[in-house]
Amino acid sequence: MIRTIFYGLRDVWRDERVRGLLLFAFSMIALATVTFWLLEDWTLLDAAFFSVVTISTVGYGELVPQTVVGKLFAMFYILVGLGVFVAAASAVAEALMRRREQDRDRDP
Repeated sequence: MIRTIFYGLRDVWRDERVRGLLLFAFSMIALATVTFWLLEDWTLLDAAFFSVVTISTVGYGELVPQTVVGKLFAMFYILVGLGVFVAAASAVAEALMRRREQDRDRDP
């Protein structure tokens, strides 16, 4: 099982499409972190936390943008980021499942 996950993650990083999606998703999180840090006067940790829980749709509700520009950016970030996050997570899961099938076929 550990072997499957390790080699699956290696396969994920070698897949150009998946790597591109992951880099784009992390770039969006980084951009959102800096944007909320500047607009909402949050700490970098709070801004990063909000960015991750928002894009992943967890949404604890502890932090809420207070400025008009922050709220508008949050709406844009949710609409665009959700699709990117789902695509990246699906691509990673698909690569891990593909590795699992390969390992299962190899080991009788």
